[in-house]
Amino acid sequence: MQFQIKNTTGLRMRNTLTWAVVVFAFAAPPSLHAQEAVLELDPAQTHIEFTLADVLHTVHGTFNLKSGTIRFDPATGKASGLVVVDVTSGNSGSGSRDHKMHKDILESRKYPEATFTPVRVTGRVEAQGESPVQLKGIFKLHGNEHELTLATTVRMGRDQLTASTHFVIPYVEWGLKNPSTLFLRVGNKVDITIEAVGRLTMPAAQQ
Repeated sequence: MQFQIKNTTGLRMRNTLTWAVVVFAFAAPPSLHAQEAVLELDPAQTHIEFTLADVLHTVHGTFNLKSGTIRFDPATGKASGLVVVDVTSGNSGSGSRDHKMHKDILESRKYPEATFTPVRVTGRVEAQGESPVQLKGIFKLHGNEHELTLATTVRMGRDQLTASTHFVIPYVEWGLKNPSTLFLRVGNKVDITIEAVGRLTMPAAQQ
């Protein structure tokens, strides 16, 4: 006759370890669950301006922000989210010029949105004063994607964040037409200035 002896001690240890992992997962502090900071932009308070110079004068105009969410891990800088600009809202103050811009240059009926997808944030957002931040991502315009790094100045207020950035888009190099005519000569690049306003929620461990 043979006897089998079960190792009940090892079984109890495995069960104990399993329950410890489950309890830790649910009882861990919020900072272990939510490592991302989240910035929600306010379209109503965000201003996007463009400047296109020609020989005789400079054209100024605006676009509207449709929506904007940026998530990032302050520890690693890894970012995600999406910022959407309403291309159809482009306005330079001249009906005929805007008609040509939307029809022949931006083709806004076919490409109604321009987007920026953040991938990395470099720099620390301080609780007070100004903070220089580098925001790297993919800018999609006219159906094509381009890497873009935005040098951004961030200012924290009592209940909101403001951020400003300026960059240049080489639109002809990116495949768009130059609107120059016999009597109008404009450059191949357009300056973009953004003053954004939003609410920043930091991870629980950093609040």
